[in-house]
Amino acid sequence: MRNMEIEATGSSQSQVKNPINKIIKERSAEIIAGGSVFYNPVQEFNRDLSITVINSYFELLLKERKKKVLKQCEKLVKNGNNPDSEEQYLVENKYEDGLRILEALSATGLRSIRYAKEIAGIKEIIANDLSRQAVEAIRDNIKHNKVEHLIEVSHADAMTLMYLSTTFSKQYDCIDLDPYGCPNRFLDAAIQSLKDGGLLLVTATDMAVLAGNAPEACYVKYGSVPLRMKSCHEMALRILLHCIESYANRYGKYCVPLLSISADFYVRVFVRIFNSQAKCKFSMSKQSMIYQCTGCSTFNLQPLGSIKPNPTETQPTQVKFGIPTGPAVNSNCEHCGQKHHLGGPIWSDPIHDKTFVHALIEAINKAPLSELSTQKRLNGMLTMVLEELEDIPLYYTLDKLCCVLKLEIIPILKFRTALLYAGYRVSFSHAYKNSIKTDAPASVIWDILRCWNKRHPVKEERMVNGTPLKEILSKPCMREYNFDSLHPEANPKSRKEALSRFQANPTAFWGPGTRATIMIGEDKLKKSYRNQNKKQKHKSQDTIKGNEPEDDQKPKQPKIDEDGNEKQTQTVFER
Repeated sequence: MRNMEIEATGSSQSQVKNPINKIIKERSAEIIAGGSVFYNPVQEFNRDLSITVINSYFELLLKERKKKVLKQCEKLVKNGNNPDSEEQYLVENKYEDGLRILEALSATGLRSIRYAKEIAGIKEIIANDLSRQAVEAIRDNIKHNKVEHLIEVSHADAMTLMYLSTTFSKQYDCIDLDPYGCPNRFLDAAIQSLKDGGLLLVTATDMAVLAGNAPEACYVKYGSVPLRMKSCHEMALRILLHCIESYANRYGKYCVPLLSISADFYVRVFVRIFNSQAKCKFSMSKQSMIYQCTGCSTFNLQPLGSIKPNPTETQPTQVKFGIPTGPAVNSNCEHCGQKHHLGGPIWSDPIHDKTFVHALIEAINKAPLSELSTQKRLNGMLTMVLEELEDIPLYYTLDKLCCVLKLEIIPILKFRTALLYAGYRVSFSHAYKNSIKTDAPASVIWDILRCWNKRHPVKEERMVNGTPLKEILSKPCMREYNFDSLHPEANPKSRKEALSRFQANPTAFWGPGTRATIMIGEDKLKKSYRNQNKKQKHKSQDTIKGNEPEDDQKPKQPKIDEDGNEKQTQTVFER
């Protein structure tokens, strides 16, 4: 199995002979890295976040266990006895009532080793990989880090291993799926092998597919049609959650998102999986189709199901499930008159648990998690997540809104001020810097920009009939908006305190990289270097030679794989 972190393709004996052999240290863990090991330091944020989430999840689990014990032992409590003795859980110690964690795609085990050294209350960690060489590397690294008592090495296909662990005694408390690309093939087995209330951690790195570049491929992989829109990163999260929920519902289970993050070149979700046939019925109302205008990019959501209160004397909380009427839009956009694209279904319920996010922020601000290398970025990201409007799916971006109307871009604080004084809520999204997540209807958003146009009018020659610009700006303003008196809530805490909200590219070649490569120092894969700006290089060389051929006269170059052989496939998708 391949993983986004580390990959070994040589045995420990070959590593000794390898002149590039080195020790890679990441906080508490050390990895013996030969010349064919894949290590991406950018993913340290992913690992730090996962450690923080699992620690907080275990604390939540302990509280739930305590409540259950107290409920079962009410008589003992009334008599003054305490049936639940508080136990202090420490890192690197083994506990029979602790967490049983599976890292299904472990490679050389960096993540598993860090889990063993930095998560309190571990019972067992299974570090699995299909590659024999990777398994040998895992054993060497576990021995090097002295965590043999906590980590069990598994040499098996990840799906087979999970399908063989569906009985209650073999199920896991946490399963971490961090594959190279799409995780869909592992979801069915993972959901079946999780305990009731277990934690599922899933990474997806095929962002081009999730963001709308290949809607037919996204439908095949995730069962959803993405739209190319500015909020594509949040849409990627919601498509992944929809996919997880659809797998869970097949077995009478449902998911509750704790945290959903779009960062760097991937999306990462942390969800709890619960068993309940009754609550699965609510899943239909958590999914929505989305209509997006092809002209002004305004979007509307259409839920797949509806829920209405239906109380009775015996069941005051009873509800009635129904099918909503629709569609939510006319055949043409009410703002610019253009047609709509139809996408989805996507998850339209909240993607974060704000109570859990509060616990995460508290955890990273005190030892030992305050010592994480990416603590500042974690604090900034989680603070932004806490500020997001949880009941508003997707967002607009200020640059795109102004681009549609060819307007001078309005300052973000002025736009937020106008919305707040108009009586609407607004927030940023952690997924995009100039995002506008608001409960204001699109008609109000365009009306605010019409008022801004009075101050900074568009040139008359741009007012072309039939364009969204002409259709929107030709309408009169419905009211006046306050742009100048800064609203007290216009500048949120994360921005005011200049928290590390949006990470800049830390190094060259910072993306997902290629398998079996050290992504640090001088050992970067030559292919990555060779492919940087290759189209621009070829174009500049042809221009210098003065013999730039026409597009239809350019010779078709065969595609060559890493082994130097010509590829036979007609279409090749690369990340």
